[in-house]
Amino acid sequence: VQLQASGGGLVQPGDSLRLSCAASGRTYSMYGMAWFRQTPGKQRVFVAGISRAGGRIDYADSVKGRSTISRDNIKNTIYLQLDSLQPDDTGVYYCASSGGAYSTRMADFDSWGRGTLVTVSS
Repeated sequence: VQLQASGGGLVQPGDSLRLSCAASGRTYSMYGMAWFRQTPGKQRVFVAGISRAGGRIDYADSVKGRSTISRDNIKNTIYLQLDSLQPDDTGVYYCASSGGAYSTRMADFDSWGRGTLVTVSS
């Protein structure tokens, strides 16, 4: 699976963004998908994940209540809606896919997109 993330940008605190991740390759719908965020000098951290059929969804505590992950298996795309953005949300957002069981652990994801930069600053 090849992944391409987009939708990042420079926004002010309180703004919203919708990130997209377009997938290509075989059996996209068979994969669990997730978003991770990375800031300079730090490891990627889990932000949100969605299972193959969308029946299971998880969010990191830092974004819970102000973010929504979704997927469109016909368009082979996943989305991450981020609302009430804060400076701590700044980072490069990567989408990832897992061919195995649903997971939120970075080590379980075997395909990664190139990331899209989100900068939250006044």
